[in-house]
Amino acid sequence: MFVKSGVGGESMLAQERKMFQKPTTKDQGSPTKMSKNDRLLPLDAMDTWEDTFSLTDTRHGSVCKLSYFPISIILLLIVIIVLLPLVNHKLAFNNAHEQTKSGVSSKCMDTCEIELVESIPEGLVYNNSFTRKSTYQSWMELMDLAEVSIEQAGMYWTLRGSDIYEHPSAYQGENVFNKLKTVTKERGLKLRIAQNQPAPNQPNLDTEDFQKTVGAEVRNLNFTYLMGAGILHTKLWIVDNKHLYVGSANFDWRSLTQVKEVGVLVKNCSCLATDIGKIWQVYWDLGAPGATIPDNWPTQLSTNINMKTPIELVKSSLSVSLSSSPPPFCPNGRDSDIQAILDTINSAKEFVRVAVMDYFPATIYNKKTSFWPIIDDALRRAAIERGVRVELLMSEWAHTRQSMFKYLKSLQDLDGISSHVNIKVKLFKVPSFTPDQAKIPFGRVNHNKYLVTEQIGFVGTSNWSADYFISTGGIGFVFKGPLRQDLVDIFERDWNSTYASDLK
Repeated sequence: MFVKSGVGGESMLAQERKMFQKPTTKDQGSPTKMSKNDRLLPLDAMDTWEDTFSLTDTRHGSVCKLSYFPISIILLLIVIIVLLPLVNHKLAFNNAHEQTKSGVSSKCMDTCEIELVESIPEGLVYNNSFTRKSTYQSWMELMDLAEVSIEQAGMYWTLRGSDIYEHPSAYQGENVFNKLKTVTKERGLKLRIAQNQPAPNQPNLDTEDFQKTVGAEVRNLNFTYLMGAGILHTKLWIVDNKHLYVGSANFDWRSLTQVKEVGVLVKNCSCLATDIGKIWQVYWDLGAPGATIPDNWPTQLSTNINMKTPIELVKSSLSVSLSSSPPPFCPNGRDSDIQAILDTINSAKEFVRVAVMDYFPATIYNKKTSFWPIIDDALRRAAIERGVRVELLMSEWAHTRQSMFKYLKSLQDLDGISSHVNIKVKLFKVPSFTPDQAKIPFGRVNHNKYLVTEQIGFVGTSNWSADYFISTGGIGFVFKGPLRQDLVDIFERDWNSTYASDLK
């Protein structure tokens, strides 16, 4: 048990505001080398021949002595053939180990397949052919691949229409719900779920059903007890410790058909799945009864994969690292989400493009607002000091706080103060094309959470207000390589679409 050192999603905004506030009760939550064989057969242990033998020697035993020569040659060749690769392997291992310790990226030889996936709300049509695999397809694919285990982490589960609102478009969520039960039962999978502590009047009926019907293990994280405020806002799947999804989509049928989302699907990549599994393990440990945040996390949860030493995925030609929030949830070596975002902005030389639902340089869930301009300052500095083009694509929907537009306007007002300062803001609106769509509660919104520059892509699970980086659970997927252009393409498609309008 840890020793202490020291609510659901945007699609359910009212619930989320409540869950950020302190409740009157506390439910607690406790946590949970590569050996090297250096023994090599020494060369001096081999049989050798006598130095004084003669080809003409006819003394007793000379025939035996003559036979030493070819036998010894054969043994020497065997030793060279067998032991030299072992020596080379040891040297290569030691060299890779030293590279990791000295701050050089390690290489992953797994056959990693990585792609961006999206949820496009029903009726939303673009004037181009750019498409990506859907979130729904990616989740169904993960369940097809599952052989041993599925681990999930999320804020809430409302995969069925009956959970929120009966609607024909709930079928995708219901398919996910039913398939998750089927594969778990039929294949004998271990299903473990880390979730935000449900409010007393809003239980997670889906996960309760998983517990009763297929024996799922479920743990709740009480962020008010652990952090004083906040929620578990992560959206994560890990399958068999080698496949994963992380992104903006909640375990909610609306996140598949009524809300616009962006995430990352990773397959056959145990090196990344193992590392993100350490983040999941932090959640799992803190969801145990009586658990508190430790002064020092166990060394097995530490990582050497971060933005300074990303892992190089050879097949995908990508370098990747994973970040996490809040900072007290980050064991040794793990970048925090805010640090990863700041490092990405600060390294930009040409452009910074951001697409998130909410943008506030302040807290928005505390009774007293606190100013928190850390990201805002980085964007202003990039534009003013380095001439970086800044473009912000924010969401406009029925639940947008009007104060966000004022914060954004203060940024855009800097546009053109010098010839090299370029800051533009647009608002993306997902229309309701039918009266039926308009009736769906907390739907029809651009829920993306990503950042891209000319060098780096960042796909996250957090909105951009102070609360999400200070006291809320989230994950960032940071990468360089060809996949970054896909994120640029998504941004440009949305930025230039009829659904985006200038901030007035």
